[in-house]
Amino acid sequence: MAYLLIKSLHVITGVATISGFLLRGYWMMTRSDKLQMKVTRIAPHIIDTLFLLSGIALVSTLHLNAFSEPWLLAKFVGLIGYIVLGTIAIKRGPTLKIRIVAFVGALAVFAYIAGVAVAKSPASWLSLLAR
Repeated sequence: MAYLLIKSLHVITGVATISGFLLRGYWMMTRSDKLQMKVTRIAPHIIDTLFLLSGIALVSTLHLNAFSEPWLLAKFVGLIGYIVLGTIAIKRGPTLKIRIVAFVGALAVFAYIAGVAVAKSPASWLSLLAR
């Protein structure tokens, strides 16, 4: 029962995370003032924290070790890449072109992470095609 609740929270916050990132990416590309709204700057941190905490709770509930589960380690490494690229895309990229490239890269990394989660393999979506 607890597992299903935690997994549901993780999936819901994952969908909320990527949805919010897509919206903020659109606002970045259109140079919208909405990126400067207080809720736009605070809400992603709350959602992402819940996403991360629910992931940690899943690892704990399932008694997994990231260093002995290659797919889990791949998710953590991917998360770091997603955070770095996302920060460049939304805040730190010096030009719009760099921000857009980082945005597309962050989306690709998020898709990779989602594939790793579904396939339980560092090969991500490719391992599902091989089945």
